Amino acid sequence: MGTSSSPPIDPLQRAAYERRWWVLLVLSASVFLVVVDNLIVNVALPTLQRELDATTTALQWIVDAYALVFACLLLAAGGLGDRWGRKRALQLGLVVFALCSGFAAFAGTSGGLILWRGAMGVGAALVFPATLAIITNLFTEPVERAKAIGLWSAVSGMAVAFGPVAGGWLLEHFWWGSVFLVNIPIVVVALVAGHFLVPDSRDERGGPFDVVGFVLSILAVGGLVFTVIESPHWGWASARSIAGFAVAAAALAAFIRYESRRAHPLLEVTFFRNARFSAATGSIGIAFFSLFGFTFLVTQYFQFVRGYDPLESGVRTLPFAVGAGVTAPLAARAALRWGTTRVVALGLAAMAAGFLVVSRISADAAYFGPILVAMLLIASGLSLVTSPSTEAVMGSLPLDRAGVGSAVNDVSREVGGTLGVAVTGSVFLSLYAPRLAESFGAIPGLVEALPPGVADQARDSVGVAYAVAGKAPEAAQAQVLAAVADSFMRGFGTACLVVAATALAGSVLALRFLPPRATVDLPAGRRAKRAARPSTP
Repeated sequence: MGTSSSPPIDPLQRAAYERRWWVLLVLSASVFLVVVDNLIVNVALPTLQRELDATTTALQWIVDAYALVFACLLLAAGGLGDRWGRKRALQLGLVVFALCSGFAAFAGTSGGLILWRGAMGVGAALVFPATLAIITNLFTEPVERAKAIGLWSAVSGMAVAFGPVAGGWLLEHFWWGSVFLVNIPIVVVALVAGHFLVPDSRDERGGPFDVVGFVLSILAVGGLVFTVIESPHWGWASARSIAGFAVAAAALAAFIRYESRRAHPLLEVTFFRNARFSAATGSIGIAFFSLFGFTFLVTQYFQFVRGYDPLESGVRTLPFAVGAGVTAPLAARAALRWGTTRVVALGLAAMAAGFLVVSRISADAAYFGPILVAMLLIASGLSLVTSPSTEAVMGSLPLDRAGVGSAVNDVSREVGGTLGVAVTGSVFLSLYAPRLAESFGAIPGLVEALPPGVADQARDSVGVAYAVAGKAPEAAQAQVLAAVADSFMRGFGTACLVVAATALAGSVLALRFLPPRATVDLPAGRRAKRAARPSTP
């Protein structure tokens, strides 16, 4: 299966090398589970809004709690895997993920679900960097590694579509908790197969765990995302918003300064001096910022505005699987032939074009037309970005730091995606709510005819807004539905323009800063020299 490198001499390593493609299958199944759960809940948002009385802000947190904890813990989890064994980290993460999925399935309130979604992020943080680090250590020959990462990326991309489809089917036949219980049998299979097939690897020179760096990284990432989510309610120029951004910026500055002085840092910040590493990391973050922001709203568009049930909504995301599954393996080869720069820039430009197309659709736009075209552009563009960029990140690092390198790659995905949901959700709500209030006020007698507080709830919840039609006077029901659809599309279209502009800016930055190929590897002796220096206490 592709070009082979020379097998290792050690018998255990040789056995793992000979079954490396089976190992890749197990690792891909593990990462598939993590990515699916990042997105499977999106199709359940309208159901959760009804069943748990969740507001739009609560829905943002149901999505973002998982991604936020996931992102905050990735660097620490990658470092722990490097030090204590990546297979051990992978299997522990799968167990935590399964247990918390069970608790999430039976949560009785939106607050309880947010709590267990966050706990699931702990398990996901242990799983994700371990998979990519093990792949990098098994597939050491550049061409074969590019193919393996291409397949790994294809699985991640197909999970973007499989999540909504699986979630829709489960919601069609069972209650909403089934979207979490389905994780448990998959985890059992991955654990058993992983026990027998997956080899272990670690950084034998890892040193003590960096507790201070871990705390500072949580403050930086968590402070930024939390502030972005809450700022529409606080006010972007309010004291709380300014304080939140200041805390995040100060924590990031302290993290960089502290890590640069340690002999055994959580993240070796000198990695970012390598333009290929830093620009590829940024490209991944921009791609997932755009994707997650779009998927957060498009599932609500399908179910609320178009009236599709969860399964019908999920099926309509299948073009993501087709586009990603076909493009990801080809993207890795294209990058080897034409250079990472062109392929990644093209991918981000394709995503921008897809978002621009969908920003112009009307409430009743034809699915087999602009919507389908937009989805294929977005999915294909995503694969053109992720596969070459991931290979660029991992190929820029020494093998003993593969866990932290994988964590940086994953942090860019998760922070980008989490901020995408936060920013697009905030942009949407900032436009949807005042437009709806204006439209409801223009319908004679509507506000007076509604139960107290319902009009206010409708401005914070699209599901409540559509339910208002049933409580409105019969003569006004058509006007109410039209007002809600118009308000939704105003916020949706503008949010899509925001992610289109972000993706286009990323394409320009990739052309400017991302080298086409690896030129100079990070010096192998850099860490040895640093280890000889006294460590910051």
